[in-house]
Amino acid sequence: MKLSSTALPNTNKEIKLNIKELLDFRRKRIKTYSYEVYLGRNKQYWYDDQPHPNDPSLQSTSPHHKHIHPDIKHHRIPTPNIHFDQSNLPFLIQEVIDNFLNE
Repeated sequence: MKLSSTALPNTNKEIKLNIKELLDFRRKRIKTYSYEVYLGRNKQYWYDDQPHPNDPSLQSTSPHHKHIHPDIKHHRIPTPNIHFDQSNLPFLIQEVIDNFLNE
């Protein structure tokens, strides 16, 4: 699923939220996911469920975590708002609104 992008107020930059989910309809669960946020062509952050068992800082929400700048590929933080057993869309959409559209 790709949500429509929208131009930010007073800029020509677009914000995009790319959503990839593999759903298990029988169990009513998200099996795996990737959520990416772009400003123009620049990736701002992303969420994924790739386990990192050797990183103690992520264990509180394992396997859920968020990649952020600087060093976005390796800089990960726990994310208590992402789950396998409920929709993550309301949180993700609100986060984009809060971070980019309420400026």
